[in-house]
Amino acid sequence: MDAIVIRGGRPLSGTIRVSGAKNAALPILCATLLSDGESLLRNVPGLRDIDTTAALLRFLGRDVEVNTPEVHVRAATRPPRPEAPYELVRQMRASVLVLGPLVARYGKAKVSLPGGCAIGARPIDQHLKGLEALGARISVDHGYVVAEAPRLKGAEIVFDLPTVTGTENLMMAAALAKGRTTLVNCAREPEVEELGRMLNKMGARVEGAGTAIIVITGADELAPCDHAVISDRIEAGTFMAAVGATGGDVLLEHAPLEDLEPVVMKLRQAGLSIERQGEHVRVVREGPLRAVDVTTAPHPGFPTDMQAQFMAMMTVAEGRSVLTETIFENRFMHVPELCRMGADIDTRNNTAFVQGVKQLSGASVMATDLRASASLVIAGLVAKDATTVRRVYHLDRGYERIEEKLAGAGADIERVPLEGMP
Repeated sequence: MDAIVIRGGRPLSGTIRVSGAKNAALPILCATLLSDGESLLRNVPGLRDIDTTAALLRFLGRDVEVNTPEVHVRAATRPPRPEAPYELVRQMRASVLVLGPLVARYGKAKVSLPGGCAIGARPIDQHLKGLEALGARISVDHGYVVAEAPRLKGAEIVFDLPTVTGTENLMMAAALAKGRTTLVNCAREPEVEELGRMLNKMGARVEGAGTAIIVITGADELAPCDHAVISDRIEAGTFMAAVGATGGDVLLEHAPLEDLEPVVMKLRQAGLSIERQGEHVRVVREGPLRAVDVTTAPHPGFPTDMQAQFMAMMTVAEGRSVLTETIFENRFMHVPELCRMGADIDTRNNTAFVQGVKQLSGASVMATDLRASASLVIAGLVAKDATTVRRVYHLDRGYERIEEKLAGAGADIERVPLEGMP
C-alpha cells in the first residue's frame, strides 16, 4: 500500500493534461455487452475502476485488452456468464451498470448489490422499478438482484428523482428492448449524454440524452464501435481548485470547459482567471482568494463530486464561505482531516461553515473516499511543511497518476511505499 507525501507552499505552473472521464468510460465499457464483435474505446483513463470493470467483463465472458488510453473489448469463444459476483461488485458501485445490458442481451442477469465509496446510502430501487416497467421479473435473494425477461419491451418510466446510474442502466436496457422507451426526470450529466452518443454509434436510436426526457427506440441487435471518451470534468475542476488554493498559472490540456460552467462561475467569483485557449483552458490566480458560497445540486448545478475540493480551497480564502451538500448525507468525512491541518470548519447537518485561515499545516491524514482524497492533496499543496495522505487507493479509483501530473506543474509531491513510514 502507498501513501502520497506533499511538501506544500509552491504555486503551480506549467501544463497538465486532463484524462478521459472515468464516469463516462465505465458505462461505455458496460455498453459493450450489448454487441458482439470488437469495440475499441479510446481516451480511457488508467484507473483502478477501469481495471475492476475489465475484470468484471472478463468474468461475464468478454475478452478485454486494457492498454490505456485504449481498451479493446470483444466477444469470447466461451459461453457468456450473466452473473456479477459480490467479490467484484463490492469494489465499485458502478458495477451495477451491467444489470441492464445483461438482462437486455441474454434475458437474465444476476448481479450482487453494489458497494463503493462510503458517502451515504445510494439504493438502486429506481433501476429495478424501471426494469420491471420494461417487463423484467425482479427478485432479490441473498444479496443478489435477479432479473429475467425473454425480451424487454418499451415503456414510459418516470424516475422519482434524477439518478445517473439509473438513467444509464435503463438507457442500455432500452437499447435492445422492443419498441420505444421514454425516460422522464432523467439525470442530465454530460456522462449520460456521452453514453447516448455511444449507443447511437452501436445502432440504437437515442434522443434527448443530456436532457430531462430521453427517448430510446430499441434495435433488434447492436454493433460494436470505435469511440473516444470525453475528458474528465471533475479531474479538470480538481486541478482548477488546486491552482486556486496555491496560486499560479496552469494550462489544462483538453479541459471540458462547457461541462464545468457552475464550477467555473464559482472559481471566477473566488478570484481565478479561467479562459479558453483553443482546445485547452488556462487557469490563473495572482490576487487574493475570496470566500464563495456553494450549494451542490444535480447537473447543471454545482457537482457534489467537486464539493470536497472546493472546500479545501476555501480553507485558505479570505472570509467565510458556506458549503451546503444536498446530494449525499455523508459527504463531509474530509472535514476532520482538513481540521487536523489547521482548517477552521464548523459543520451543522448538511452545511459546512469555513472560515479561511492564513496557513494550513502539514499533517498525516487519512482519505475516506475518492473526492475526499483529492481535497487532502489540495490542502497538502498549500500547507506548510509535509503532509502524508494515506489510503490513496481511493485516489487511484478516479485520478490517473495525479502525483505525476502535479509534480510536472511544480508541486513537491511523490508516491512512497507505506511500509516503514512512521
